[in-house]
Amino acid sequence: MSEAPANPTPDDWATDYDLFDDRFIENPYAIWNDLRQRCPIAHTDRLGGSWMPTTMEDIRAIAKDTAHFSSQEVTVVPPEFMENDFEDVHAPPIDSDPPDHAWAKRLILPAFSPAAVAGYEPSTREFCRSLIEKFQARGRADAAADYAQQIPVRVIAMMLGVPTEMSDTFTGWVRDILEFAAEDPEQAAGSRDALFQYLDQHVQARRDDPGDDLISQLLAAEVDGEPVPHMHILGTCALVLIAGIDTTWSGIGASMWHLATHADDRRRLAAEPELIPTAIEEFLRAYSPVTMARIVTEDTQFGGCPMKEGDRVLLPFSAANRDPAAFEDADKVIIDRARNRHIAFGVGIHRCAGLNLARMEMCVAVEEWMKLIPEFELDRSKPMQWAGGQVRGPRRLPVTFAHA
Repeated sequence: MSEAPANPTPDDWATDYDLFDDRFIENPYAIWNDLRQRCPIAHTDRLGGSWMPTTMEDIRAIAKDTAHFSSQEVTVVPPEFMENDFEDVHAPPIDSDPPDHAWAKRLILPAFSPAAVAGYEPSTREFCRSLIEKFQARGRADAAADYAQQIPVRVIAMMLGVPTEMSDTFTGWVRDILEFAAEDPEQAAGSRDALFQYLDQHVQARRDDPGDDLISQLLAAEVDGEPVPHMHILGTCALVLIAGIDTTWSGIGASMWHLATHADDRRRLAAEPELIPTAIEEFLRAYSPVTMARIVTEDTQFGGCPMKEGDRVLLPFSAANRDPAAFEDADKVIIDRARNRHIAFGVGIHRCAGLNLARMEMCVAVEEWMKLIPEFELDRSKPMQWAGGQVRGPRRLPVTFAHA
């Protein structure tokens, strides 16, 4: 197995960036602002090498150019740093290129339609309230571990028809795969194998005993008159679990962090709860959690950079959403921002299929918290921690509030 290079902390982010560096995880926005001004497309030799554009124009252009930038590998950490027993399993449609992408995405869209998502809202609200009731009387909580990280994993488990009691296990697997891949590739590979083995068992079980869950729907579907291949179903289920958990809990956690550290915005939302959906869009823009990768399909010049076939290009959507050329007061969080065409969910054919579900979970999580704990703040006596890499979001978020 390849080992991640033990390089020192970067001196020049334009030629040696590191998405796993503590300074980048803590505050990538200052780094992106600097790069946009002097080197809008950065490069690094770390983890096999990659390019990183930082402007909205460049990120949108690369995301839409499927001919020159393939989605066959979308991870920040290349697969060679995470060998595993399921190398032939992909994660369609996120790593599908045209023409396969169209039918792969079409298979899952019904499960994430507004009507389907609405069916999960009542149970999500009930679960959010039950979580808050566990710690409300204490006057303190970890709004990341005790709250944000608990919500999406349960909803996704319900969608897939797998036991919600496995939530903590799913959380551990996803964190290993996305958060710790560069730090401990062996553990990440082991968790990836465990996840696929678990899902493989459930897919096989649904063949004999179908239900009304997403796994059963995929098994019942056809493509060109033929059943969907087993490995395709397995990869799609893994995608739904991995992408549907960390991204959304990071979005919820970042929203909670903002409210815990910005009293004026917190109190305004408490007084005007109807503004929460608009505020959620601004939190998505300002704290977009996801960075995706593309692979250069042939030698090409982009933005003056000589990109070679096989090169990896990282697309940090949050950098695009903080570009002052795209947004007025781009680094200012304006919870009633009227014009907000952010790309937190991606752009082009790979725009996130689960955006309706993510928006619902984020809105419900903030709405229910604000109903029961409208006044709270960051507990600065305890450590607050962000995670980075593929997905950036709070992992520890200690808050205090008045006792119930």
